[in-house]
Amino acid sequence: MKTFCTSLLTTLVASTGLAFAQAPAKTDAKPAAPTKAGSCSSVKLTTTMGPITIALNREKAPISVDNFVKYVQSGHYNGTIFHRVIGTFMIQGGGFTKDMQQKATNAPIKIESSNGLKNEPYSVAMARTPAPNSATSQFFINVVDNQMLNYVDDMKPGYAVFGKVTSGQDTVDKIKAVPVGNSGPHQNVPTTPVVIEKAECL
Repeated sequence: MKTFCTSLLTTLVASTGLAFAQAPAKTDAKPAAPTKAGSCSSVKLTTTMGPITIALNREKAPISVDNFVKYVQSGHYNGTIFHRVIGTFMIQGGGFTKDMQQKATNAPIKIESSNGLKNEPYSVAMARTPAPNSATSQFFINVVDNQMLNYVDDMKPGYAVFGKVTSGQDTVDKIKAVPVGNSGPHQNVPTTPVVIEKAECL
């Protein structure tokens, strides 16, 4: 899977030269562990550059929130990195280890981009492939007002926002400013890994 942008990809390549590419994701055949996703209203990411707290909007994005929480509670995000950082756009993580090995995921989820939540600064959204219903574990934090990622219609579904950074905006700002380079086929990879040491429900 090439997770992240589809229609946006063409626009960005033409206007800014930015492109997104990702190796195929592996889907874990094992069923997800039992979880009490409904009891988790926010998540804390402890990173090597500081903490980030994300308030989850279960009312407007129940599928995305429960999916994210299941990955948190399974320990999936522990030891993963922010593997794509574009300081004028977003920071993306949740899928790769420090050595750029992609982790196995659960089955993809239904897109919820028409929920009214916007890709505004410090909002958190699901990354996906060109197929709308393809998001798994990867997410991104918008660092600017990315109106072009918002839902328009079924032909331009955009990206599903499910949360907002309520604490640790300074950490996000530090991450978006790190030096980046290429790692194999991957672009915009921090030259020093920014690791999510622990993800936990609050």
